Amino acid sequence: MQSPFLQNIGDIFSRLRGRALIVAVVIWVVLIGIALSCTFGVFSFGGKDAPSAQVVGTATPVNANPTIMGATQQPASAPTTNAGGFITLSTPTTVPSSANDATPGPTSSITPLSWGEFGYGIAAHSIYLPEETMQQVKDQLGLTWIKQQIRWDHFSAEPGQMDWSGYDPVINAANAKGLKVMLSVVGGPDWARTYYDNNPEAAPPDDLTLFAQFLGEMIDRYQGKIHAIEVWNEQNLDREWDNAEGVNATRYVELLRLAYQAIKARDPNIIVISGALSPTGSNFTDEANPNRVTVMDDFTYFQQMVDAGFLNYVDCIGAHHNGINMPPDVTWNEGYNDPTAQYRGPFDNPHHSWSFKSTLWGYHEMAQNAGYSTPLCITEFGWATAEGFEGYPPGFEFALDNTLAEQALWDVQAFQLMRQWGFVHLAFLWNLDYSVKGGSVTDPNAPYSLVDMSGAPRPAFGAIAEMPKVP
Repeated sequence: MQSPFLQNIGDIFSRLRGRALIVAVVIWVVLIGIALSCTFGVFSFGGKDAPSAQVVGTATPVNANPTIMGATQQPASAPTTNAGGFITLSTPTTVPSSANDATPGPTSSITPLSWGEFGYGIAAHSIYLPEETMQQVKDQLGLTWIKQQIRWDHFSAEPGQMDWSGYDPVINAANAKGLKVMLSVVGGPDWARTYYDNNPEAAPPDDLTLFAQFLGEMIDRYQGKIHAIEVWNEQNLDREWDNAEGVNATRYVELLRLAYQAIKARDPNIIVISGALSPTGSNFTDEANPNRVTVMDDFTYFQQMVDAGFLNYVDCIGAHHNGINMPPDVTWNEGYNDPTAQYRGPFDNPHHSWSFKSTLWGYHEMAQNAGYSTPLCITEFGWATAEGFEGYPPGFEFALDNTLAEQALWDVQAFQLMRQWGFVHLAFLWNLDYSVKGGSVTDPNAPYSLVDMSGAPRPAFGAIAEMPKVP
């Protein structure tokens, strides 16, 4: 008899891809045969990592695709602590003209971080062949952290019931390999909420204490095996925070407060990370209800979280950025332009949300302005490239602008910059292997992967493996 976990994987395949599970299984079998011959020992297997909600992930910021069904765009309002709504950095950098020019300076001079070692991590599709996946992460890439999303909504059919059968092997394999585990926990089950939109990625429970109780159950199950927990994901989008009132920073901070208390009561050593925001650059409201915000500018939402006291309930500030088609050391307002780029958003409509550097420095400066020195944990970052793929996801034209060589250069450079900046504690690259496991070049996660559609390593795989990891 098929386990409920696998049955739920089939349901998710149908909802997110419109495919039957049997198709994914066939792809899986075929890809295994192909990838066994690949170098670097990279394993090939099919099917979607069902517990992960990142079908769209952070791959397309809202301002990269200005048409959102059922929403009306409103101008982004400015954080009260930042004149003009943008962060202006005092030392903008230039774009390297070659890979050699981009090599950072000596790493031996980097000072120790006050909160401990810098964590090098990656998100992987770990549900299938978890032991082999962890071997890739630890032995081949030389990373120290693994990210796994926990879907409460997909695997809890009734109150008090949770199918852990897919997660147990992942967390056990990571711990057996000596990897630290960061769990990103999302999703209120149907039985815990009363509002339903057409197709939300996630929605909070009506009673927020139920989420805190679930976290307690999860920690009890994996005592000593969880090292960090991200409380929700991209809650400034109603796709991820879908309820009748729309996105609401104050309501999220209440969820975070309850979660923080539940986590620390069970294990005070677990790092509590706030849910990373989606860099949007715009506000949207529901066409049918203009008072219901469906998308909020991340800087505006961040400031509202600050005002609601969220920095009292975190050890680390969660953040996302996928780089679009700009290098990681370029600020939004320094005039960088790629005249060959097909995707013109960052160059024709400059805004902080396009820039990896400006976004992360913006969060850091807003926290400092509030009197906090809380570090950032970048739970997703990376550059997409469609080079070598026979197609790309709709709306991801920026992946056509980035070459495989640029992906390798910028993934490494971003890791190095974050460590050098000194205010980032953990960084998780997006992603190891969603290409081969998603089974389609139109999967929005595929262009970010370190392996190609057959499971063979792309240049970024080797670049990350060879990158010095400075603690």
